[in-house]
Amino acid sequence: MFDRFRHLLLAVTLAVLPMASQAQLGPLVDVDGLRAAIEAEAPVVLDIRARSAFERGHIPGALNAPYGVFRGPAENPGQLVTEAHLTEVLRGLGIATDTPVVVVHQGADQTDFGAAARVYWTLKSSGVSTLAILNGGMNAWTRAGGALETGPARQVVPSDITVRFSREWLATREDVQAIVQGRDTAQLIDARPEAFWKGETKHTAAARPGTLPQSRYFTHDRWFGQSEPALIKPDLVRQLAAENGFGPGDRLVSFCNTGHWAATNWFALSELAGIEGVRMYPESIVGWSIAGGEMANVPGLLRNMLNKITGKY
Repeated sequence: MFDRFRHLLLAVTLAVLPMASQAQLGPLVDVDGLRAAIEAEAPVVLDIRARSAFERGHIPGALNAPYGVFRGPAENPGQLVTEAHLTEVLRGLGIATDTPVVVVHQGADQTDFGAAARVYWTLKSSGVSTLAILNGGMNAWTRAGGALETGPARQVVPSDITVRFSREWLATREDVQAIVQGRDTAQLIDARPEAFWKGETKHTAAARPGTLPQSRYFTHDRWFGQSEPALIKPDLVRQLAAENGFGPGDRLVSFCNTGHWAATNWFALSELAGIEGVRMYPESIVGWSIAGGEMANVPGLLRNMLNKITGKY
């Protein structure tokens, strides 16, 4: 009887271990967690830094897909790239929908995290189901004495993925228009610093300063610790979400200038705080203002001229 029980317990343990390992991979992973994942699951370590930085030193076996590959043109950087483009990129990286992927950025500061969050959002929306971001990025890896490899990325066998971009975490311009016009009750959350929200400064590609009507701002950098500004803090995220009235059942749309800082707010609220109804408007204020959308907090003519003279935009 005891032997049968012991064999049953062993079988259950072996069955659970892979699930536990996979569950630990995301949505955030630290250096030790990534080392363990590399041993157990051999995920694709996707380094999104520029090719020159990648070739100077990267996590052994990592692949390189610079952030710009996932972004729109200079005049509208937040614009979604096409499904055909994403299909080509992911096939070339050997990434299929069931491929575990860890996104690695430089880890310089809070703004740098937005790049990793935007790529994570793009991959998740493309159907990739097991994802994580290396918290602290390459800076955390090197500080922990992680091994480095130089030169170009290894060759991979292409996948046969065909991207069908999900609308589950996407807010389109039409969706935002419905909110602005009162036909949708979702809440607009501006991830930019207060000066952008107030219309005191603007992105160079934006047609006008200001924000979306009826929006509130919650700056993207609040989720990070003061002593370690490159590390997003899951406990702090959950605490701030509760203190600021973000909770289960909320329907939120995160935006910024170009869908970069907004990706951090989306990641924090959706992936760490576990609020299912969070979407991101990728084009954000640049795309919205270029299209002539209604805006709030737009400065008057005199203030606008003064802001230009003083170099605020």
